[in-house]
Amino acid sequence: MGFSRRFYLALRDYIGNHVVMHIPSYWIRHFYLRKICKIKIGTDSSVHMYCFITGNNIMIGNNTVINRQTYLDGRFPLKIGNNVNISHQVLIHTLTHDPQAPDFRGVAKPVVIEDDTWIGTRVIILPGVTIGRGAIIGAGAVVTKNVSEYAIAVGNPAREIKKRTSNLDYKSRYFPFFDTDIQ
Repeated sequence: MGFSRRFYLALRDYIGNHVVMHIPSYWIRHFYLRKICKIKIGTDSSVHMYCFITGNNIMIGNNTVINRQTYLDGRFPLKIGNNVNISHQVLIHTLTHDPQAPDFRGVAKPVVIEDDTWIGTRVIILPGVTIGRGAIIGAGAVVTKNVSEYAIAVGNPAREIKKRTSNLDYKSRYFPFFDTDIQ
């Protein structure tokens, strides 16, 4: 990739993260993410203020909430399903480094978060992970491997401790004013 293309992408992400993501208007933020960054955002989904987004390999389903100060790494595919709740300050990575490689080369792996999941505050999701439908990841967990459907996983590294009901009947829709929790 040439210098001009790399500079454009860096400038696009810089403006998005340091200007647009600080604007208290969902319409403006979503317009920029959809039209300029080419990120797919489903109907009635919300990307809140102060999120940090890198790359454009991101698909967000319908009725999904991406809360404040979340990091979305879209340099390699990141798929977030429908009716997903991602709490504050979550970090989702699609790239890492091979610590054993003499050249410290990058390793890219997709991340998939399936429908009806709830990701707790300050969770870290590492590259190559799939979080199954209806799963809950407890606050502060570090997800290093796949989590099965309707599992509740907690800890560092995250481990499944029990199952959640599969009889879910709600839709996520969360559009608070500014950077508050007031709707």
